[in-house]
Amino acid sequence: MLWYNFDMKLSEELVWRGMKAEHTFKDPSELDERSRKFYWGVDPSADSMTIGNLAALMQAKVFIKHGYEPFLLAGGATGQIGDPKDTGERDLKTLDEVAANVAGIEGQFKRIVGGKFTLVNNADWFRNINYIEFLREVGKHFSMTQLLDRQFVQARIGEGSSGISYAEFSYTLIQGYDFLHLYREYGVELQLCGADQFGNCVSGMHLIKRLENAEVDVWSMPLVIDKVSGRKFGKSEGNAIWLAEERTSVFDFYQFWLNQADGQVEEFLRQYTELGRDEVEAVMLAHAERPSERVAQKRLAHEVTKVVHGGELADQVMALSEVLFGGEGSGAVDVEAAARHLPRAKAGEVLDVLTDYGMSRGEAKRMIEQGGVRLRADDGDYVKTSFGQEVPVGMVLKLGKNKFLMTK
Repeated sequence: MLWYNFDMKLSEELVWRGMKAEHTFKDPSELDERSRKFYWGVDPSADSMTIGNLAALMQAKVFIKHGYEPFLLAGGATGQIGDPKDTGERDLKTLDEVAANVAGIEGQFKRIVGGKFTLVNNADWFRNINYIEFLREVGKHFSMTQLLDRQFVQARIGEGSSGISYAEFSYTLIQGYDFLHLYREYGVELQLCGADQFGNCVSGMHLIKRLENAEVDVWSMPLVIDKVSGRKFGKSEGNAIWLAEERTSVFDFYQFWLNQADGQVEEFLRQYTELGRDEVEAVMLAHAERPSERVAQKRLAHEVTKVVHGGELADQVMALSEVLFGGEGSGAVDVEAAARHLPRAKAGEVLDVLTDYGMSRGEAKRMIEQGGVRLRADDGDYVKTSFGQEVPVGMVLKLGKNKFLMTK
């Protein structure tokens, strides 16, 4: 597999993978002149990252492969405040919740990136910071005029808006200090971020310039947008696909990528997989020759699942998908063994199974009435269910065209 692209410099690969948005370099080619220490961070608002975070983490892996030294930050301090939204205040997490979420995210860092990074948590340095000292050293260097011009602040203080607390208003100062601390302690000179965080990150850059008289930089990548819905991939959008199997089953994770439209699959192959340019071009050529076989979507689903959950699970859910959809080679797969990767619901009357799965009773009733809930028979066929029908333990239900669950 050609993951490190020897035919492309770092700046060229970032452009090819669609990982270039706003940045502070005079010319992106400056990235190619020398390797640096960089950091990328995520706030622990949940115990798992989403595929929105994954895109940024894949960008970090590109920098690592080109010789940059990574520092990955789990925001145990900023997570106690919450990254401000345009729509309103976040609910505060308890300290125990934040700690549990940090542990979950750190585990995902290790699994996806491997061991070649330094793990940092901003709670470690904010824990002992004196408030007055912070205002003197940091707050004094931030202009209220500039802070009030921030997009998220304007959205929250405009006419008819919900307002913003001082805690969330101060988030920029906290994040800016992270960059300053990592520069002082480790010599970190570059921060990676999503395009929506660029302003916060530049605050840290300016703080370092004022206090250390040093030049550092910020590189952002575009937010990944679902072209069908027009929404970004993230928790706040209500369409989250989680990296933790407990939140999004490995099978549903695989199916998400398998169901991507032709118009976005090449973009996702570049951003979310470790395939090189030649391999992506070969996949798309095969896809163009046999579009009905969904060659690109199958490769995308397998590769991203492998990145997040490992090659063994990726192979298993790929085989399970072939079984459940009646593809070739399904007879060689142990359905019962592979089906453990399906979402689970408690066995019982079919309507109760669906509500335990998470559907409302009204939604479940409509699906049953319309014949959209089918039970997998021993011969692999799917039979429509009816009200009052019992579904025993270990049975597979097909919901609509491409959703499955297994009773427990």
